[in-house]
Amino acid sequence: MFPDFRTPPSPDAFILQFDKALRTVFASAHSRRAYPDAGIAEAELSEAEKRHAAGLMRVNHSGEVCAQALYQGQALTARNPEAARALLEASDEETEHLAWCERRLHELGSHKSFLNPLWYAGSFALGAVAGALGDKWNLGFLAETERQVEGHLDGHLSSLPESDAKSRAVVEQMKADEIKHAETAIAHGGAELPEPVKQAMRLTSKILTFAAYRV
Repeated sequence: MFPDFRTPPSPDAFILQFDKALRTVFASAHSRRAYPDAGIAEAELSEAEKRHAAGLMRVNHSGEVCAQALYQGQALTARNPEAARALLEASDEETEHLAWCERRLHELGSHKSFLNPLWYAGSFALGAVAGALGDKWNLGFLAETERQVEGHLDGHLSSLPESDAKSRAVVEQMKADEIKHAETAIAHGGAELPEPVKQAMRLTSKILTFAAYRV
């Protein structure tokens, strides 16, 4: 059962959110679906190619940490239970993305971003504000986020080493899921965001990409 999101969040809801934050940032995620790269052989990559692929997958992992935080913050303050349900269902799939990216990082001999706690805190606050503005803006924010993530993943597909089929399989499935999430948000009444808000989101994404690729 989903709580009544038309009333202010209870203290228990905040405790649950804190638990979710700890598990997202510090625990290993698990996937209910098969890993997209299952059965694909590891390619022979140079050290430079491994570092680049790992940097891109670390950016993707941090993006999924942000997505978890955004959805949880939005769901906490959403007024319509149907909107909250759509947000939490999307959050469940983003958890699988976390698992896929984390395993790929381990395979590439790398690590998650050390800045993930910061990414989570900022994104959760932003999501809570979006939810408080009303469901049409809340869902519109979700749709625009997913559109921008789709473009970001397209860029990674162009940049990943051609022979790294495992990373490519993960990114391609993530892209398909993000497209579905955006369509769901629009179907539930998401509004088109003003252009200045979209530009601010793009700038924030560039900052995350620059930092997470390196740290």
